[in-house]
Amino acid sequence: MKDIIYKQVGQEALSIYDSVSMAVDVEEIYEIHKTGNGMEGVSYHFYRKKVPPYVIDFAEDDSAVDWTKRFDVSNWAFFIAFDGEKAIGGAAVASKTEGVMMLEGRDDITVLWDLRVERGYKQHGIGKRLFDMASAWSKNNGFKRMKIECQNTNLPACNFYQKQGAKLCVINENGYKNSDEAMLLWYLDL
Repeated sequence: MKDIIYKQVGQEALSIYDSVSMAVDVEEIYEIHKTGNGMEGVSYHFYRKKVPPYVIDFAEDDSAVDWTKRFDVSNWAFFIAFDGEKAIGGAAVASKTEGVMMLEGRDDITVLWDLRVERGYKQHGIGKRLFDMASAWSKNNGFKRMKIECQNTNLPACNFYQKQGAKLCVINENGYKNSDEAMLLWYLDL
């Protein structure tokens, strides 16, 4: 994968960004077991659980082009990895944007809004390089932390973020409407 080119791009390239699939093959998930229920303490244990294989397409209801219709993305950064002319990966970082609930109204953090790598290109360091570009952009622009959301059904993402040094800080068992997925929020100190 030595011929991969990585570029920071503007919002005019988001239709190219959208050409990269966000499909994830799911064969196992993290099943979460909680003990305790409140002030006396709560602990979580994660177990890998095999499930009947299925595919989640995280871009199914949300395109990068649509982000510009919902938010002012002038404080965002976008990165695309190319194999020749073909876009094969992307990362988006949100910052200082009114209406982005994940930013919690703070101006000292960024959110890794999106990270994707095309099937057939995973496990070749492309996601890591894009992640490093996103975290470097955040740090170089004076932010203290990068917040990352993923789900217990995206086991590769959970393992990846932990490997990058992010810490799991929030487990929201009811994070998604009409879903059994748990929302996991990771934080990377920059």
